Amino acid sequence: MRVSAIGCTALLLLAVAACGGRDSGGTGTTASGQCQGQQTTGITDKSIKLGGIYPLSGPASAYGDIPKGIKAYFDYVNAEKGGIGGRKVEFVVRDDGYQPPKAVEEARRLVEQEQVFALFQTLGTPSTTATWDYTNQRKVPQLFVATGASKWGTDTTHPWTIGWQPNYISEARVYAQYLKTEQPEAKVAVLYQNDDFGKDLFGGFKRAIEGTRVTIVAEQSYEVTDPSIDPQMRNLAESKADVFLNITTPKFGSQALAADAKNTGWNPLHIINNVSASITVLKPVGFENVQGIVSSSYYKDPNDPTWQNDAEMVLYKQKMQQYAPGADPNIPYHTFGWAVANSFHKAMEAAKCPTREGLRDSVRNLQNVPIDMLLPGVTMNTAQGDGFPIESMQLMTFKGERWELFGEVIDTRKEFGPLTG
Repeated sequence: MRVSAIGCTALLLLAVAACGGRDSGGTGTTASGQCQGQQTTGITDKSIKLGGIYPLSGPASAYGDIPKGIKAYFDYVNAEKGGIGGRKVEFVVRDDGYQPPKAVEEARRLVEQEQVFALFQTLGTPSTTATWDYTNQRKVPQLFVATGASKWGTDTTHPWTIGWQPNYISEARVYAQYLKTEQPEAKVAVLYQNDDFGKDLFGGFKRAIEGTRVTIVAEQSYEVTDPSIDPQMRNLAESKADVFLNITTPKFGSQALAADAKNTGWNPLHIINNVSASITVLKPVGFENVQGIVSSSYYKDPNDPTWQNDAEMVLYKQKMQQYAPGADPNIPYHTFGWAVANSFHKAMEAAKCPTREGLRDSVRNLQNVPIDMLLPGVTMNTAQGDGFPIESMQLMTFKGERWELFGEVIDTRKEFGPLTG
């Protein structure tokens, strides 16, 4: 057990006495005094209980692959590494169907009934927005939420909630920079989801092209409850734009790609946002129909032969087969899950005290923390006033049956400056 990294005392067997008991009402002290009165609900000297909320059903159910990768990582660590700091991780997953009211219901169930130590990943901007007031009122860590909304890093009133992946505004900046270099007079048509997610990325793109010759000539939105986006795609095609910016979640990403492929009279450069760039989105459309599309990434693609002999990728594929035998390790959402679970592992090890407060503080003070499944040159960094763990990305284009990275890793902090609220 790594006491120096995450223990309050030599043994967390003494956590009830040393860290203030099983809830926030404790009055115990430690030699350093750092753990007095802090919350230890959901954690003992032998276990950590985490809760995740995902759309296992409904219009965003493709994201249901993510918790499979997370669980495989935790099962591997539990079985072969003795857990995290000697504590076995229990990961309880709930389904919200991508419905914010259901997300609130499941968050309450996880916190009040399941007594989880932390909410680890709530997926989607609408669901996380619906739950973060509750989690912060209860002072429960809501870690590495699976959404790139910029507010997770700029808001100062919800210290218990933090994102993980690059935020949507920075992602939009990368696409804008690409167009300014490659197609400086581009005429862009935009499809976006009509919620905080879509508006965040689209708004970031509009701001990033200000003062350039890149222009937006058409825009269409859709609702997550829409059965199809075919009408929107017909309207966008009429614009004859030479670039199509596709800001969608997986179901609608596939529909937009298919509609673009069918419209032989419109052949724009197709940029699809990262959250819909998975093979599971592209494959149903037919790989022959998605050649040359562009996106961005920050973690290794299990389909890219570049990583065939990479130690972390080899380990990941072996352990996925062992601990999640029914799951295809070549699905990038599984890889995402593995990477974010490893990120939790590193953050928990770095906590000065194994309490909710200790974990909250740890994720706000990450200093060049390496995660082996991230692209080379991409590390986790946070600090006072900077709540964005990952802010580096690399562009990629689809060729054959896989994505190919091109250009250099872009550190958006250095290239575009920090985001502020």
